[in-house]
Amino acid sequence: MSRAAPKRTASIDRDTAETSIALRLTLEGTGRYTVSTGIRFFDHMLELFTRHGAFDLQLSCKGDLDVDQHHTVEDVGIALGEAFDKALGDKRGIHRAGYFLMPMDETLGIAAVDLSGRVACKVKTKVRTELVGDLQSELVEDFFDGFARGARANVHLKVMYGRSNHHKLEALFKAFARALRVACSRDRQLGGMLPSTKGLL
Repeated sequence: MSRAAPKRTASIDRDTAETSIALRLTLEGTGRYTVSTGIRFFDHMLELFTRHGAFDLQLSCKGDLDVDQHHTVEDVGIALGEAFDKALGDKRGIHRAGYFLMPMDETLGIAAVDLSGRVACKVKTKVRTELVGDLQSELVEDFFDGFARGARANVHLKVMYGRSNHHKLEALFKAFARALRVACSRDRQLGGMLPSTKGLL
């Protein structure tokens, strides 16, 4: 009987003059989360990201929200991306890329992720309001850009259509979680091979 592969985990403690972040991530989780950023709608998006990705996430961020939400949202993205990069190690035997189309009632969101070692991020939310819940909506792009930089990944997200701004962002975070879940998963056919002809990721 073969022994189960060890769970891939990472811990990130990131302290700057603007934010203090403590993060614990397990890739082979069950969607359990404890999230606190001081921005409730952002917490909600991170919680459903964790559940739909079947990750386990403990995340605490204390940021300078008296100044603006920008530092908190962007730095959480960077730290979360760094955690995925660290947990994946040399990336041998993973699928590397994943995509997902997520319906959210009247809204359709799509996500594509490549853990390529190269940074690129394109986000189209179709949200036109300044706030969704208590989150400054323009910062969603900063979160995903921060993740792409931290994870050294390509991240492409787009809302195809929709009415509710809440649903638009929820569809993107859910699609992103499920695309990332595929990208991180182990590929039985590849075994321990590196999914690249370059020899590194």
